[in-house]
Amino acid sequence: MSSKPTTVPTTAPAPASAPAPAPASAPAAGLTSVPAAGPTSVPPAAPGVEEGGRPAVVSRAPSAGRLVGIDLARGLAVFGMYAAHVGPDPETGGPLGFVLELARGRSSALFALLAGFTLVLITGRPEPRTGRAGRQAVARMVIRSVVLIVLGFALTALDTDVDVILAFYGLTFLAVLPLYRLRAGTLAAVAAVGALVMPQVLYLIRLSIEEGSWADTVIAWDPLARISDTDGFMELLFTGEYPVLTWLSFMLAGMAVARLDLSRSTVRTQLAVTGAALTGLGYGGSWLALRLVPHARATVAAATDGDSAASAWWSDTVGHLNDDTPAAWLLVGAPHSQTTFSILGNTGVALLLVVLCVTAMDRLPRLRRLATPVRAVGMTALTAYVLHILAIRVFGMAEETGPALVDLLVHSVTALLLATAWTRRFRRGPLEYGLHVTTRPARYVR
Repeated sequence: MSSKPTTVPTTAPAPASAPAPAPASAPAAGLTSVPAAGPTSVPPAAPGVEEGGRPAVVSRAPSAGRLVGIDLARGLAVFGMYAAHVGPDPETGGPLGFVLELARGRSSALFALLAGFTLVLITGRPEPRTGRAGRQAVARMVIRSVVLIVLGFALTALDTDVDVILAFYGLTFLAVLPLYRLRAGTLAAVAAVGALVMPQVLYLIRLSIEEGSWADTVIAWDPLARISDTDGFMELLFTGEYPVLTWLSFMLAGMAVARLDLSRSTVRTQLAVTGAALTGLGYGGSWLALRLVPHARATVAAATDGDSAASAWWSDTVGHLNDDTPAAWLLVGAPHSQTTFSILGNTGVALLLVVLCVTAMDRLPRLRRLATPVRAVGMTALTAYVLHILAIRVFGMAEETGPALVDLLVHSVTALLLATAWTRRFRRGPLEYGLHVTTRPARYVR
């Protein structure tokens, strides 16, 4: 089975003591677990009003419905990740193949967007922290990022067929951290510019790598490359499965969403419209471009190991690039193609899922209770991810459709049972707590 991309969550600050018992309903927010009140203990925040009677963009207190919805979105992303790693190959076709293909790439994009949400929670929401509190928050994020990079390379060293995303995550956190004080509109604008510009920059850089030897020189002098026995920063920034250069936009979009008041239905509606527009612009634009540009599909098909380029506008079944990257590849919208079309489409899908989860948890109390196990997986996502990789290392991944479905069921049910049992007593998963403990030195920042 070919290598399958992965994604993973992280965790946010909490009490410094050992994992204390917590209510079963205690939700987390963003890509990392941040303690919050249970669904019934905090009412939805009332819409704020600025001077002049205009609606406020951010809320004064996070509503439980909003945080529970983020947990649910993160839990769904975990199961999408499981499907991408151990589920049957989408080339199986039919409804099953279609559903499995939806998880490819889009679950990792959702995780990245939620990671941006979490960064804002840690560094201050609704208003960014300043002064000593701000410096401590930045220090926590820096420590967490370094830990994720180390953990990512450790999991990569297990030599599974999974492209571990943790190290890419950590470096992307560091790249966007200087922008944490920006407002929602500015963050959205920077994300949009990144989506439009960075894929073209990445294409030119990769082209220069293919045609020259400078990358080998950089790798030879890169201490991270020597320690990890990988391509080090060159891989994280440019040549890996989740290059920081193009994945910045997902986190920036998540940071922008975190600055909004998601308790207001008008804000959620606007966000849903934006998500739908981005989805249509990304995948629809790629579909149109591949058909309007002469020989585009033929060029893409010849450059990849897939059977056809007919699905290149939305699906990874187009295959991987064999060697050189043709300019026509920039017209592809497949989730892992690192193009403008793919970033727009993936961001749109992620926004729609966030809005759907937040609205469902806010409006449907019965569904909120039924979704508790999935939310529990979202609260312990880092632990669920690492255990998932370890299980793949021990048991491998099945090739045939039937056994692969069994593997997917086993991974999913195990995660649901363990996460539900754990979160009945503790605020965060064991690895989430361990990640939090490593950030304690940030308290001494002046």
